[in-house]
Amino acid sequence: MARRYDCSDATDRRTGLREAAAAVRRRELVVLPTDTVYGVGADAFSAEAVADLLEAKGRGRGMPSPVLVGSPNTLHGLVTDFSETAWELVDAFWPGALTLVARHQPSLTWDLGETGGTVAVRMPLHPVALELLTDFGPMAVSSANLTGHPAPQDCDAAQEMLGDSVSVYLDGGPTADTAPSSIVDVTGPVPVLLRAGALDAEELRKVVPDLEVGS
Repeated sequence: MARRYDCSDATDRRTGLREAAAAVRRRELVVLPTDTVYGVGADAFSAEAVADLLEAKGRGRGMPSPVLVGSPNTLHGLVTDFSETAWELVDAFWPGALTLVARHQPSLTWDLGETGGTVAVRMPLHPVALELLTDFGPMAVSSANLTGHPAPQDCDAAQEMLGDSVSVYLDGGPTADTAPSSIVDVTGPVPVLLRAGALDAEELRKVVPDLEVGS
């Protein structure tokens, strides 16, 4: 039976965050609010938990899960060949609605799906998400919807779709933004906008003028 916690209540929030972290450590799934849409999260370093996440969404390994972090410093242990341009994007837009696709450290023992040696990573601008990520560490987090359905902007929509496949729901109220995060590939010499979301190319080019837009 899934448990749900109202994060607008201080006591419920503390209990919910504690229970969510414990659930992730048990390799169970949790739903958490972010600044863009609600996400369903799991231990990024548990192949079993990530497989359960993809199964709950009805999603194949060909669409691997992104990873959320609680601090830019976490990147040092996760990615390699991270350019100065990539760090400029981090400095300008993290925490916030920017996902960066980078090459992950080859020594990492994780299985997020068919990533081709890359990871999509983001630091969200939401206090509940950041507190959970700071407590637990990097988490595999994808939008908390069934594949093919709209990404949820509130906890009710997420719970209606995912039900008891999730152990803990953290209800942070409606999300601040209706658009998903923008995705920029920083694996090559020039950053490439793969998906325009909350940040458009014009906004990103204020920081990285040579940004290209993917086809």
